[in-house]
Amino acid sequence: MRIHWHRQDLRIADNPALVGRDVGGEIEGSSAEAPVVGLFVFDPDVLENAAPPRLSFMLDALDSLRSAYSERGGELLIARGDPETVISDIAGALDADLVTWAANYSGLSRERDAAVRQALADVGVDRHAKHQSVHHRPGTITTNKGDPYKVFTYFSKKWHDRPKETSAAPPDEDDLAAVNGHLDETAAESLLGEVPTLATLGFDEPEAEIPAASTERARERLEAFCEDDIYRYGERRDYPADGCTSRLSGHLAYGLIGVREVYEKTEQAREQAPDEEAAESVHEYQDQLAWREFYTQVLWDRPDVVTNNYKSYENEIQWRDDPEAIQAWKDGETGYPIVDAGMRQLRAEAYMHNRLRMIVASFLTKDLLVDWRVGYNWFREKLHDHNTANNNGGWQWAASTGTDAQPYFRIFNPMSQGERYDPDAEYIRTHVPELEGVPADAIHSWNELDIGTRKMHAPDYPAPIVDHSDRREQALAMFEQARGES
Repeated sequence: MRIHWHRQDLRIADNPALVGRDVGGEIEGSSAEAPVVGLFVFDPDVLENAAPPRLSFMLDALDSLRSAYSERGGELLIARGDPETVISDIAGALDADLVTWAANYSGLSRERDAAVRQALADVGVDRHAKHQSVHHRPGTITTNKGDPYKVFTYFSKKWHDRPKETSAAPPDEDDLAAVNGHLDETAAESLLGEVPTLATLGFDEPEAEIPAASTERARERLEAFCEDDIYRYGERRDYPADGCTSRLSGHLAYGLIGVREVYEKTEQAREQAPDEEAAESVHEYQDQLAWREFYTQVLWDRPDVVTNNYKSYENEIQWRDDPEAIQAWKDGETGYPIVDAGMRQLRAEAYMHNRLRMIVASFLTKDLLVDWRVGYNWFREKLHDHNTANNNGGWQWAASTGTDAQPYFRIFNPMSQGERYDPDAEYIRTHVPELEGVPADAIHSWNELDIGTRKMHAPDYPAPIVDHSDRREQALAMFEQARGES
């Protein structure tokens, strides 16, 4: 018998490690062909860093995964406890020959996996981590000197040029096994009889409406996107009112759909593109898959970036501590309509359009002069699609502290960003109802209106909490001081 330890690969399709693909030849004497039992472990260390939106999404995904196993006559065991102990106990009780899992790349994940690997070695069980959550294993796309790329453009060229693995078929009924409750008392002690609730795990319900999570839902989204919007993606992806994105980020974050399956589907769309412009649009969407792997490689190479600046400055950046401004930013009450729309979408949907993520991050770090870590942690708490590498990479890009980041002297003007990417204020009005009925030109010049005009248009919407022009100059001075230029 074999055990597959699920983490951020909550699917049975396109899961090479689950079906034993490329595993048997890598471990001498392993039972890669043996029937497999699925296992998911609620790790206390991971739960400590969890938040209701993504945990709610993940529980729905886990319920879907358990059904997929059951429909094929297999079984997904669900346990709670230290994976190092739980997995070795269950492997021993089942007399398992091999435990497989999909590799993760954060520092915490790598430490945990090393401990599990050693615990299995101590009880004589083979183990194998398959690099399958990315197309190209971190550390394999490098400069000619063998160093990790710091510039995305060069990384992406090699990423696009390299061949991609094909997706793996789901396991057949004969590939799966069921335990049917036959575990000794020690091994069964950590098992949960069903998928737990948020309350059981000690969490409140999220304030946002969380989308359904399943492989079927991910495939529906991908199918619909590749039929139409992918051909407009290059031109319209930055316009939040258009909805011209795949909305697959959460499904990819928890592995409800595999990266190989997504890439194959987009390649089919590219081959069927009606013209060169449409084909280039598909290429631009695939660039986002490459960005995902670029930031994964950054995290793999520099696990400290979760808490530290990637880029070093001569002096420490003097971020401001401004609780009132931070709270206004979190609540979507800054008086900058496009910023507030994004922050309110985050609370309502546990999601935010990518252009808005850049805008609100720039506003926090360059207008409010607040440390990017405050924003990163808020996103980690509120997003259902939080991915450590992507979230961290995005925040450090906006803060000009990351690799290949926005230069510190290029500072988004939130008013011109709103006017450019939401010209009719459709997105803004959707999420900021106080501005319903206010003309778009007034919304996009809100910071220039006098108090009386603001009160006439939207008496319940606040005035800007800072002056962008003043704060821009302060941000430049802050970074120049950190660079030792003043």
